[in-house]
Amino acid sequence: QSQLVESGGGSVQPGGSLRLSCAASGFTLAYYAMGWFRQYPGKEREFVAVLSGTGSTTSYADSVKGRFTISRDNAKNTMYLEMNSLKPEDTAVYYCAARFARISTTTNYNYWGQGTQVTVSS
Repeated sequence: QSQLVESGGGSVQPGGSLRLSCAASGFTLAYYAMGWFRQYPGKEREFVAVLSGTGSTTSYADSVKGRFTISRDNAKNTMYLEMNSLKPEDTAVYYCAARFARISTTTNYNYWGQGTQVTVSS
């Protein structure tokens, strides 16, 4: 069974950092473009960051540019989202996703993680 399993969410104070992980099983992550998305209550899921299969191309939402870094370790079949200088408005459920095609900032992905809550509050 092919799936993505996320970990690393939690609560942090403003200005703090968190690292989200997303482990793939049942398929080889190296052949897939990857993305991180987030969803606020009652809102559509939105693009945060995407990364090509080769790791050579990235794209970030303007709201996280310079603070978040997406990366992948194909040997571990895992992708990451390093989040620094966190703000209260970063509070959301974060999802990882994999796409057997070029990167996309839309939600047109083949596989999704279960979501992990990130809460930024003092």
